[in-house]
Amino acid sequence: MEFDPAKLPPAGPRPWYAHLYVQVLIAIALGVSIGHFAPATGEALKPLGDMFIKLVKMVIAPVIFLTIVTGIAGMRDLGAVGRVAAKAFAYFLFFSTLALVVGLIVANVVRPGEGLNIDPATLDAGKVAQYSAKAHATSLVGFVSAMIPDTLVSALTGDNVLQVLVVAILFGIALASIGDRGQRVLDLLEDVSLVVFKLVGLVMRAAPIGAFGAMAFTIGKYGVGSLANLAALLATFYLTSLLFVLVVLGAVARLAGFSILRLIAYLKGELLLVLGTSSSESALPALIEKMERAGCPKAIVGLVVPTGYSFNLDGTNIYMTLAALFIAQACNVELSIGQQLLLLSVAMLSSKGAAGVTGAGFITLAATLSIVPSVPVAGMALILGVDRFMSECRSLTNFIGNAVATVVVSRWEGTLDRAQLDAALGGTSAAERAAAA
Repeated sequence: MEFDPAKLPPAGPRPWYAHLYVQVLIAIALGVSIGHFAPATGEALKPLGDMFIKLVKMVIAPVIFLTIVTGIAGMRDLGAVGRVAAKAFAYFLFFSTLALVVGLIVANVVRPGEGLNIDPATLDAGKVAQYSAKAHATSLVGFVSAMIPDTLVSALTGDNVLQVLVVAILFGIALASIGDRGQRVLDLLEDVSLVVFKLVGLVMRAAPIGAFGAMAFTIGKYGVGSLANLAALLATFYLTSLLFVLVVLGAVARLAGFSILRLIAYLKGELLLVLGTSSSESALPALIEKMERAGCPKAIVGLVVPTGYSFNLDGTNIYMTLAALFIAQACNVELSIGQQLLLLSVAMLSSKGAAGVTGAGFITLAATLSIVPSVPVAGMALILGVDRFMSECRSLTNFIGNAVATVVVSRWEGTLDRAQLDAALGGTSAAERAAAA
């Protein structure tokens, strides 16, 4: 008797514990417990989180390179590539500036640092010396210069996302410009993409271990109690970021024809991973894959997501102005409207390129304060202890902002597959809407 696969019973739904987001959630809870009840053990688990981040970074460069190159070369229309890039950067500039303004307004209304009456002379500037040094080493010319790799291959072996972007865009344009003669190369790269994304899937199976180690270390080192002294700042930042996502990005999503809450639910696994590791970079490969699955064209996903990680940082921007004014208020430094606008302008420039790596926001804050001398850079020592907890919120907000940007730019281009988006977000399909009409 021949075996007929069609006669096998259909596979049932996976058990709840087999879902990656459930495993990550359990791992985070276990990490918090160990960090709280056995702090020394929690601190010792730091290598687990570090090794997982290294695993993810290992695949980020090839994922970005292959996605952008195959997307641009597959598009063939180089004018369309320039149009997508222009729309994406216009979106990034507007909403990044809006996030800075929101942080500035909230800091002036809530005034979370008021009443601390800190004497700047009593602050330990040594604690933030390393961040200040890195900030001074960063300039606009240095930032642009750092985007250019030493060789074509070195960009793929380093950890600078912007260098990978530059090489991938140039390579994709060159491949598209030679027409049919480049088809064999394009076919090869698309086959390699399948292997690389399979590798991403294997790496992501270790996500619960990475989230467990990272969370155990954070709670073990800083302790839940360290939140108490700066609860007002933390609560203000988290609430502001939540309102920005639900109100501002929610309105953008509604205008684009989808629900921000459904999008968040769709990305819940990746968001939990970002929460556990305090880095949006850990979920970058998965975000690229999921946005393609949600009906966004590969070419647009390849351009918007990686560039958004450097230029569309809503959470980091809210943090920049909010934290800067918190330090000023805590040290009883009153900033005029002109000084606050200067602070906003500097933050607009210094925040660019602060990719989703833990601590990058703190370095860009140091860069901003160093150009506004009336606010003591040493005041950063006030928030150093809770910056790790704020990093999680920054990363989550940045991540959601880039997912929304990808859908919006795809819609602007008229290439968004609405039926696929509705199916991914759990809404009604185009066919069902037509039948209902």
